[in-house]
Amino acid sequence: MTTIPAGTTTPSAKAARQLIEQVASDFNSNLTRGLSQSDISSLRSIYGFNELEKGEDESMFSKFIKSFTENPLILLLLGSAVVSLAMGQLDDALSITMAILIVVTVAFVQEYKSEQSLDALNKLVPHYCNLIRDGHITVVLANELLPGDLVQFSTGDRIPADCRLVTSVELEIDESNLTGENKSRRKNVRAINSNMYAELGISERDNIAFMGTLVRNGHGTGIVVATGKSTEFGHVFELMQEVEVRKTPLQMSMNELGKQLSIFSFGVIAVIVLIGLIQGRGWLEMFTIGVSLAVAAIPEGLPIVVTVTLALGVLRMANRRAIVKHLPSVETLGSVNVVCADKTGTLTLNQMTVTKVFTAENQQIFDYEYKKPSDMTDALRQTLRIGNLCNNAQVGEDGKYIGQPTDIALLDVVLRSGLKDERDVFERIEEIPFNSDQKYMSVTCRNEGEDISAGNCKYFKGATEVILDKCTTYYNSSQSRSPFSANLKDTVSQHVAAMSSHGLRVLCVAFGENERELCFTGFLAVYDPPRPGIAEAIKQLMQGGVKVAMITGDSEGTAVSIARKLGIPTNTSSTSCLTGRDIEAMSERQLQEVIHSVSIFARTTPKHKLAIVKAFQAAGSVVAMTGDGVNDAPALKMADIGISMGKSGTDVSKEAADMILVDDDFSTILHAIEEGKSIFYNIQNFLTFQLSTSVSALSLITVCTLFGLATPLNAMQILWINIIMDGPPAQSLGVEPVDPDIMKKSPRARNANILTKRLVIRVLSAALCVVVGTLFVYVSEMSDGVTTNRDATMTFTTFVFFDMFNALACRSEKQSIFSIGLFSNNMFNLAAGGSILAQLLVIYVPFLQSIFQTEALSIYDLAKITLISSSVFVIDELKKLWVSKGLSLKRDGRSHVKYRLARNEEIELGIDAV
Repeated sequence: MTTIPAGTTTPSAKAARQLIEQVASDFNSNLTRGLSQSDISSLRSIYGFNELEKGEDESMFSKFIKSFTENPLILLLLGSAVVSLAMGQLDDALSITMAILIVVTVAFVQEYKSEQSLDALNKLVPHYCNLIRDGHITVVLANELLPGDLVQFSTGDRIPADCRLVTSVELEIDESNLTGENKSRRKNVRAINSNMYAELGISERDNIAFMGTLVRNGHGTGIVVATGKSTEFGHVFELMQEVEVRKTPLQMSMNELGKQLSIFSFGVIAVIVLIGLIQGRGWLEMFTIGVSLAVAAIPEGLPIVVTVTLALGVLRMANRRAIVKHLPSVETLGSVNVVCADKTGTLTLNQMTVTKVFTAENQQIFDYEYKKPSDMTDALRQTLRIGNLCNNAQVGEDGKYIGQPTDIALLDVVLRSGLKDERDVFERIEEIPFNSDQKYMSVTCRNEGEDISAGNCKYFKGATEVILDKCTTYYNSSQSRSPFSANLKDTVSQHVAAMSSHGLRVLCVAFGENERELCFTGFLAVYDPPRPGIAEAIKQLMQGGVKVAMITGDSEGTAVSIARKLGIPTNTSSTSCLTGRDIEAMSERQLQEVIHSVSIFARTTPKHKLAIVKAFQAAGSVVAMTGDGVNDAPALKMADIGISMGKSGTDVSKEAADMILVDDDFSTILHAIEEGKSIFYNIQNFLTFQLSTSVSALSLITVCTLFGLATPLNAMQILWINIIMDGPPAQSLGVEPVDPDIMKKSPRARNANILTKRLVIRVLSAALCVVVGTLFVYVSEMSDGVTTNRDATMTFTTFVFFDMFNALACRSEKQSIFSIGLFSNNMFNLAAGGSILAQLLVIYVPFLQSIFQTEALSIYDLAKITLISSSVFVIDELKKLWVSKGLSLKRDGRSHVKYRLARNEEIELGIDAV
């Protein structure tokens, strides 16, 4: 009896080391009859059902309530609505409440849809399976399986639970969605005799069929050794449950902004009310002004404009073949400074392709990477023919290949060469399938067009050392055989080594009548090619300040080679590439210290990917993780933004991700980052306008209060300014077209405040201009010392027009409005025009005049107001012109210095030449 060490972690790892008879005995099962029906009831009480169950979910109602209580800005808005209601401002209270409901509902629905990632794991468990109990075969639901059950499976079936194989007939299982390896694994029933105290990797358990994997070839039976969360899929499931969903940079910035605005606004309002009371003004008057200012100072349009801006960004991304599941995820990409990319299926096509063919004759190499060779020698033709005959891949009715990736690659290169599939004219007499022990595949064939007396011929493909050892001659173009010398074998081995160093997998081919005296023709080098345009996309990401790290299950040498082809930086340091074992040998602190110097991670598992993402995040990075397999799901969920492939991605990876690339195009991430950066700067432009409006209103009332002047704006006028300024004009700033130079800006730091120093300066300068201009009109209109409705209307309209010109200036932080185009944002033009029209209605419609205490103004008055209020726009344009001229002078200066340095170098070179 085999003794299993206590450190063995999973049932499949334990069963892999045991003999079949021991496994059956442990589960009280039979190798041919399975479990007894009489044992099912007791086993069910122990193991339950074969399902991946989540814990009890929080109710939808409680989640919806939390959407209100966990957001400080929403709480402030609710407070404003309550105060407005208490003051009799029913319309304003209702509008604020509706705005809150809309924002919270949209966010809640988005979040609810995105929380379905764990449910996708159950979708990989097949609904039905073939079960043997008491010697009878029945078709049952897969969730009814119990440890000890005997199940059957064949080509096309998904494995219903982790099974120790009992029989295996040409059984090959695709485990790529669990291990990331694109080559189907050949299975056997032999117990694994390895160091029982060493960890037995998933890819080493050749006698285990794992839940959710797909049978590609053959058939077999197995005893269930693990169900539900005890399976290897279950461990991935638990990793996902342990991952805490992180807040996005935008969410953190908005929370911080809410706190800052509340402290600032209520502080100023308290000072205003206190001064007014000290001056002897009435309690009711000051309280009304205070409440109005509170409503105006808190920008309830902020959540709305953020939601609208992000939603439009999602629509634009959808047009670029990317589905974004979470609204804030678009903006998060603008902060990403590390992209962890899973190699297989993400950076590469997950499709083996022949790129080089070597023939022993004249040691010739034919390049198939970008084109087919122009000359077709007999040696090349024979090499391709052997790859064709030693092949089980097929072309389906829809023109797609069916079979193992390597076989598909060999069949594809034959068809690309313009040759025919000759398996129809060669009768296959015998086949010896490839396995990891013999390391070759052979078929015995007879050409149906030849005389039967010609005999049969054996065709081989396999590992270099095995095939070369069987060869005594090599093939030349005269269709004759020449002696295969030791020197020539060494030369072939050197070529193989060179190919392998470039990340290629080499398959040598030979033929002959005698297995020990074969004729060598050459070898074919295959590899998983990069996706088109991937190198350029990586280059542009790095130019934009984004680090790209490749994560793969390949060997270290292959990983480094592929990274070089993709343009991912490599160096000679010991930490240029880390393997899974290196990561396990490090503490979390040690990994964090070296993580930024590493761009390649090889021989990784889901656990390693999770550790890599955590280390980058702990080191201060905002991480995007790309992947397509189940093994990527925990890391996709842990990352600040998970990105799944749409075509090659599994259901689990798509559900765990925040964004799905419909066409599996990695370069789409570039567009997403561009969109994310643009959204953030648009939100900053909105904030500049919104805050300058609030600061202007607060400052105007404060100054007038301090100097004992009558309040220039009444409560309704303040609320009207708040309503139209929080509305379409402000929100239209969030949909400005993308700035072409946006990718030149570095990613925003995760802990960066959305209220930057530059933004605050813009706000204060604009507010100063608005306050000074409005006070000028107010004081000049009060020259007679009496405040009339005309004076209030002039002041009120001046403030509104100032804000409209300020909104125009806020369309861009650095570019002139004449550079970006007056008509490049039609939504803004419509919003601004509508707001001006609404203001004119307030001035000229009698019903509204009585509500807002206004009176009609003359054309001269409107012209005067327009001239004065446009000053905020003119000053901003002059400031942008000054800044652009300064940058041009700096660039010219640098160019002049470079020219002088270059000129001096030319002179020095000339002197040296003389």
